Amino acid sequence: MRSYSLAALCAVLTPLVYASATMAAPLTFGAALKLAQQTAPSLQSKAADVSAARSSAIAAGRLPDPKVRFGVENFPVSGPPAGSFTAESMTMATVGVMQDMPNGDKRRAERQKAAADIGVADANAAVEAREVRLNTALAWVDLYYAEKKLAALDTVQQSIEAIAKTAPSQLAAGATRPAQALAADQMNADLADRRADLLADVTRARAELVRWTGDDQADVLGDPPEFAVNASDLRAGLDHNPTLLPYGALVQQAQSDVQMARANKRPDWGWDVTYQHRDGRWGDMVSTGVTISLPLFQKTRQDPVIEAKTTEVTRARLDQDAAHRQLLAQFEADLADHLMHHDRMMRAQTTLVPLAEKKVALETASYGAGTATLSDVQQAQLALAEARIDALSREADVVRDGVRINLTYGSDQ
Repeated sequence: MRSYSLAALCAVLTPLVYASATMAAPLTFGAALKLAQQTAPSLQSKAADVSAARSSAIAAGRLPDPKVRFGVENFPVSGPPAGSFTAESMTMATVGVMQDMPNGDKRRAERQKAAADIGVADANAAVEAREVRLNTALAWVDLYYAEKKLAALDTVQQSIEAIAKTAPSQLAAGATRPAQALAADQMNADLADRRADLLADVTRARAELVRWTGDDQADVLGDPPEFAVNASDLRAGLDHNPTLLPYGALVQQAQSDVQMARANKRPDWGWDVTYQHRDGRWGDMVSTGVTISLPLFQKTRQDPVIEAKTTEVTRARLDQDAAHRQLLAQFEADLADHLMHHDRMMRAQTTLVPLAEKKVALETASYGAGTATLSDVQQAQLALAEARIDALSREADVVRDGVRINLTYGSDQ
């Protein structure tokens, strides 16, 4: 009962899948990557981070805003002149301007920190761009091969249906037992199960391609590109792999934090000018002055912060080394998988599929000669379908490896 339910479900879903494919906007491999880079929200988010970092850098190292001071000085609160603004010669209304002047090292460190922040944002944007390209490419390849596997199943199913039409005549002639005629129904149910799996693969792959391209009707057009894996060239460029850029940028950011902490050991200074207005009998006055900070307790204030920031630099460098080792290990593992997948693909194409095709030919000939049953032929054809689908899966693994290895370990060009 379950098999027949799946068969009915596939009968309903298949026209819908093909209808959606017909209405879809086909994308070549290159067009899909270009569209993803234009529309991916994650890339726009990273671009906003870069813009924010560059905007913040404009203010880095600038003098702080000046301050305006208003006040009343020497206002008497006791004695004969208490409460009077004019009885005491030293009572005055004041207005002044004050400007803090951070030391030069601190301002240079702020500019270095802003530049490091831009570097981190740029590096993260570059990594995200690679991730978008890679995931879009893999989604395109997955949809391409999912549709090819579904088409391969259709081709074999047509052969099975053609041979199944001879069942009534074989049964009438007594060449087939009545129970064997049920094998066709069982075969159709098995094919319906397999079709349901492949339809789900197509739907999942298309959903992933829609996710990265933003095209709600995305479909594939053309063939996947050939990504040759040049292990020696890729290995030689691993030290400069763009995926390591964020770690180097984080090291620079930590180093700028150290410079900021060290700059706090140098005194800052500031100046102020004040105009003092008194009663006309006494005359107005002007005052000016300079303030200087005194970092006298460095062992308990500045030095611990410097030590902490220096430790952060060490941590950032260790993270960079760990990421480099991980990249090397993952590269070698991916190369090993690629060689294995290529070997499996060649075995399927040169041995497994030809053997399945030969078996179908032999069983069909035996069926025509009356020495094999309809079930034997159908089982051989079902095995051929699985062999072809498996060969396409193995080919997809090889293509996916080529895409992933080149887009992960290659340059951005």
